Amino acid sequence: MQKILQDGSVKILNSLKIVDYLSFGSELCDVNILNEFAKILFAEPKEYVSILNHELSKGFSYPKARENALLMYLNDIRKYANILSSPNNILAIEYLKALKEENSSIIPLSIRRNKVDYNDTQIVDGFASATAIRKIALTNDVWSLRKAMPKSSFDIMYEQLRSGKTVANLSKFEHEIIYNLRKMSLSEIADLPDVTEGLENSIKNAANSCNTIDELVSIVKSKRYTTTRIKRILVYCLLGITKKDMQNSKKINPYIRVLGFNEKGKELLSGIAHANPKLDIITSPKKFLEQSNNKILKSMLEKDIFATDVYTLGYDYDSCSNLDFTTPIINFYNT
Repeated sequence: MQKILQDGSVKILNSLKIVDYLSFGSELCDVNILNEFAKILFAEPKEYVSILNHELSKGFSYPKARENALLMYLNDIRKYANILSSPNNILAIEYLKALKEENSSIIPLSIRRNKVDYNDTQIVDGFASATAIRKIALTNDVWSLRKAMPKSSFDIMYEQLRSGKTVANLSKFEHEIIYNLRKMSLSEIADLPDVTEGLENSIKNAANSCNTIDELVSIVKSKRYTTTRIKRILVYCLLGITKKDMQNSKKINPYIRVLGFNEKGKELLSGIAHANPKLDIITSPKKFLEQSNNKILKSMLEKDIFATDVYTLGYDYDSCSNLDFTTPIINFYNT
């Protein structure tokens, strides 16, 4: 999912035609070295691909096989060994690769990640990972979060937690997911993105014999198929996203969805419209669905709207649908 998010976000930023820099965090904080990995992943030289396939044939998961292949191709373990063991370095490399795929002029900037690692679950000197914030939020010890979040962000999170409008994890939708998988045919499961090499059989069998997401993932995961990949497939199942949907999204410029803006944001929106007049900027989903002739973008927006409707099913209460049509754009004129 992370690669998909990065590819999509970079594609959107590049289409705005007004973005000069893309900033991201990493443990290494050296764009030049990170870029050496991105160049290989973008160009996919034959020697690298050959090594990668050999590593995959050994039964390694794709992320581990790719790490091994990159290190062997670069042939300098001392210089590169620890880089690919750090999650934010990996994310940074994907951003750099996405910039190359878009042939973008956006300049990447890396900011060093301090104090805590990607999966750390403790707050250290006011620093916390997203993992830690999610874990602490689940315990309702929200005041500990105040130490690691800006007041404006904390106030929003506190209000959402207090009103029961947060979704902790995929388990909130386990009944819906398992229901869908039991209802789907093998060919329909095979048509979900990331399902390859007969994985649909393992997923179907697991769905027919378990009642929770944790059980299902535990049964299906293997050296080749990581927990992250399995959960990504389950999200596709939940939202009805197919391989064709994914292919369509890659061959078209995405729309820009405006949720809110202040005075500066209003200026930026005007600049974006001027820099790229063909870009679809959506301020009213209803109006766009009624007036647009672009079938692919309309289908993508319908998936977007459906995702909101499904997400609210995870609320403790007040689970309303159609929020994309009833929630007005937020005007932050006083910020």
